[in-house]
Formats: sequence, structure tokens, C-alpha cells
Amino acid sequence: MALNQSSVKTCETLLREYKAKPSTVTNPVKLQFTGVGDKDVYNITAPFVTEGETVIAGRVESRDSEHSEIHFFVEQNGQWAPKAGAPVFTLQDPFFTFIQGELVLGGVQVYPHPTMENALMWRTVFYKGKTLNSLELFFTGPDAMKDLRLVELASGEIGVFTRPQGDKGGRGKIGFTKVKALEDVTIELINDTPLLADQFVDAEWGGANELHILKNGLVGVLGHVACFDAAGDRHYYPMVFALDPNTGAHTDMELIAVRAEFLPGETKRPDLADVVFSGGLVRKPDGTADLYAGISDAEAHRVTIADPFLSYEA
Repeated sequence: MALNQSSVKTCETLLREYKAKPSTVTNPVKLQFTGVGDKDVYNITAPFVTEGETVIAGRVESRDSEHSEIHFFVEQNGQWAPKAGAPVFTLQDPFFTFIQGELVLGGVQVYPHPTMENALMWRTVFYKGKTLNSLELFFTGPDAMKDLRLVELASGEIGVFTRPQGDKGGRGKIGFTKVKALEDVTIELINDTPLLADQFVDAEWGGANELHILKNGLVGVLGHVACFDAAGDRHYYPMVFALDPNTGAHTDMELIAVRAEFLPGETKRPDLADVVFSGGLVRKPDGTADLYAGISDAEAHRVTIADPFLSYEA
């Protein structure tokens, strides 16, 4: 595994490299959700265990709206139903991790733009607690930053993955730093975090979605890389790379699936037909992994793939 052999790879290059290899995608499934009326559930997390019960967090939203909530679901008879008594958050795109024994849940908060009339702004917010019902807000990220992620490193330090846009990050590039403790995560620290070298061309963008600590201490990053085509349609691809938290060196991104390998389904808008938004990865003892993903901003799907992090641990 070469860390920082990096050359910038466009979506086109990554797609060509992916299609040159045999696909490992099997067992495509469309997750079924109940108890939310006619709303869509998409951009889900991978399943996680809290209070002895396996739950999935999902973005719940009407097809014609961007106003969404995060709900928690439990599996019942092959369908996912809202967990009785669980909290509901007025957020988009949930994610989770565990830090120092506590559940850390995050999502994207949308709110009125502070200076532009009839416009919206967004930021990433974090809650923590021992249980779903004890989750309390502990950090609010910078304005206009999605895909902010935290992870407890093998050293006990906290890894911080950022995704600035604008002057520093263009359409969205990934940064990394680390701190001693959660209390050290500040807006200033996030804004000053250096970007990873040689990941995205300026016309494209991406972000980290879920972080895995590998057995050699590297961070396995499940993320997405995205671009527009000539017609203005969006293309989102699930990707992975590995990062050394001690040096910031990282491998090149590589794709792990494409939309056509999931089941056919609905789309929120025609320009989102080719969107796969990485939700989470469950690594399994047999060398495979289940990839959970939001599809076309309308559905939640799962496929089984060869565990993409095994090569980074070799």
C-alpha cells in the first residue's frame, strides 16, 4: 500500500480504474421502511448497537422537500420501523461513531442564511450520550461545512476530518488534523485544518462519511467523490482510502461500487439518478463487507462487497 504516491484522480479516471477490475458487488437489497407515511428514507447510517438493540439512523423527507428529520429505526419482520420512544432530530444525513464509550451522533443542520434573503445555510452538529434519549448537543461546526467527522484513534487522540468549501476547499475537499480530546475541537481548529494533498480537481468534490480504525492504526475512510457532467447532472461514487494519522499521508482514492450495481429505484430529481451516498460499512469476518448507501436522494440500499479495507491492513 503506497501512502502519498498520490496523483489527483478525476471521477472519470476512478471510474475507468474501477470498471477495469472484476466487480465484487453481490446481494443488492432495497431496504424497506414503515411508519413514516409517504416520506422517503435515504442517506442512512450502517446499523449500530445501542442499549443492546440494533438501529439504523435515516434521513426522512418528503420527495418534494429538503426539510428533513433524522429518525431511528429497528428491524421488524424484514422491514425497518421507527424505534418507539426514540428522539427525532431536525437534521439531514445522519452519521455516528463511538468515542470514549459514548455514542456520538451527527447530522447537517439547515437554517436561514444570515445575510442572504430567502437562502439557506448549513452546518454539521454533534450530539453525544450513553443512550439515544440522553444525546445532548456538544459541538456546532462552521457555517457552510458538511461532512465534518470525528473518530477515536488507536492512540486515544481524536481524529478530525473536515470539508471546507469556497476559497479554501472549492466545491469541497477533505482536511485532517488530530487533537488530544473532544474539548479541543473548535471552529478555529477546523478552519485552520490543512487539506489532504492531491485528492480532488477543482471542478469535483468529495467528503468523508464514515471512519474505521484499522488493525494497524491507520484510518480507513469511507467517503464519496462527486462531479457534474456536461448536462449538469450530478454523479456521486462511494470511495475509500487509508490515512496515517501520525503523518497525514494517505493512499489514492478508489471506488467500491457504482449506481448500476444496486437495484433499480426512484430518484428525487432526474439530475440525481446516478447518486450513491456512502452511509456506512459493516466489515464481516469472511472478508466481505456490507455497504449501506443512500440512492438518488430517495431510497436506502445495501450491497455486499469485498472488504475494501483489508488491503490497507496487509
